[in-house]
Amino acid sequence: MHIRGLLSATWRDRSLTLFFLSLLSLALLSLAAATAIRAQAADLQPLEIATKSGVHTFSIELVDTDETRARGLMFRRELPEGYGMLFDFGREQPIAMWMENTYIPLDMLFIRADGRILRIAENTEPMSRRTIPSGGPVLAVLEVIGGTARKLGIAPGDRVAHPIFRRR
Repeated sequence: MHIRGLLSATWRDRSLTLFFLSLLSLALLSLAAATAIRAQAADLQPLEIATKSGVHTFSIELVDTDETRARGLMFRRELPEGYGMLFDFGREQPIAMWMENTYIPLDMLFIRADGRILRIAENTEPMSRRTIPSGGPVLAVLEVIGGTARKLGIAPGDRVAHPIFRRR
C-alpha cells in the first residue's frame, strides 16, 4: 500500500470515529432531555378552577420554597395552555410579584387560603420590574399563560381546588 492509501484510510477511520462519537453525543443529549421532561412531568399536579362557565383543569408545578418561588417561570420561553405554576407562600399575607427575566406574558391569579380568587393580574408585561400586588392577604399565586383568565371566564371569587387549600 502506498502513502496515499494510508492517508486515505486514516482519514476514513477518523471520520468514522467522529461520526460515531457525534451519534453517541446526540443520543446522550436526547436521553438527558427526555429524562428532564419526564422528571418535570412527574412533578406536575392537577388543579381545578370552578367558574360560571364550568370547571377548568390545569397541570401545575408547585413551588413552595424560597428558592423555587424566587426562580418561578424565569427564563422559560413558553408555557403551554392548560399548564401553570402555583406559588405556595405557606400562610396568608400580602404578596407582590414581578416579571423580571420572565419572557412570556402571564395571568397571575392571587388566591386566598379558602381557595377563592381575590384578584387577577392579566397579561403581565414580560421582563418588567414593576411590582404586581395581590390586593390583600393571599396564600398562593397561580401563574398561567397570558389571556387564559379572559378566555376561560376566570374571575375573582371563583374557587380553586388543590390540596394546599384543603389544609386550612
